[in-house]
Amino acid sequence: MNFGIPLFPEAATEYAEKVDHLYAYLNVVSIFFTVAIALTIFIFGIIYHRKSEADRPKGVHGNLLLEIVWSVIPFGFIIVMFIWGTDLFFQSAKPPKDAVEFIVTGKQWMWKIQHPNGKREINHLHIPKDTPIRLTMTSEDVLHSFYIPAFRVKKDTVPGRYSQLWFTPNKVGEFHLFCAEYCGTEHSRMIGKVYVMEPEDYQEWAGETGMISIAAEGGTPEAIGEEIFTSMGCAVCHTSAETAICPPLNGVFGHEVELTDGTKVMRDENYIRDSIMNPAKQIVKGYQPVMPAYKGQLTEDQMQNIIAYIKSLAE
Repeated sequence: MNFGIPLFPEAATEYAEKVDHLYAYLNVVSIFFTVAIALTIFIFGIIYHRKSEADRPKGVHGNLLLEIVWSVIPFGFIIVMFIWGTDLFFQSAKPPKDAVEFIVTGKQWMWKIQHPNGKREINHLHIPKDTPIRLTMTSEDVLHSFYIPAFRVKKDTVPGRYSQLWFTPNKVGEFHLFCAEYCGTEHSRMIGKVYVMEPEDYQEWAGETGMISIAAEGGTPEAIGEEIFTSMGCAVCHTSAETAICPPLNGVFGHEVELTDGTKVMRDENYIRDSIMNPAKQIVKGYQPVMPAYKGQLTEDQMQNIIAYIKSLAE
């Protein structure tokens, strides 16, 4: 609500309120200068309009002080916009370490969501209030965009890549969820709801005694990932022994690794995905390119569960 006028959706996160404040600042500055310039042109048009055909205005050779003033003042307002916006951008890009991770997969035309305990939803997201939530997202087909207006957050989901989005809801309620990127004929129907619940209500809904203590039917993402990892024979090569054919996986996530060409890369979700789908792309120094490619053999859900398992080894 701005001056009692419902211009925006309800702000349901602290971050949303910060975004609204920046947006209000942008509007105030824009309106002020628009009105000021329009009035100045109108007033000067009256004062200095040509009185007759013989009227010749005096030449103006410039005013250094005036030019400095009308350059420095707008520049100051723009610098405030830049610093304020940059600060909000970095806040949105760095989820806290204690954020609870949910897995989101976009697909024409639905959102598939997996909870930390393995419970799944389609086009609905139940989350606890006052708890940092991190979404690890990808797409099975085309480009989608996960958008929650009340949280003022939006992030594209890209096929073959992982993106992250985080927020901390501070209001209990039901909020809209949209796909904000045109993704096909049924794009307008790719909608859903986000339900923010009290923590104890969420735990009861999810069937938990703790945030992620009891696995839902089918197991946690880590447990499912371990089962897939074992069934596909990955553990045969990726052992912790010094004679391992492929790099050991214990404690690798979130750390840099040196490749055969001397470059160093961060072992994050995208690195692990590339190493599974196209292992010849980045070979770890000291190892041979013996791992087969699993492109086309794993679904996005299976891939994300395997990554969740490998991330758990880092802990």
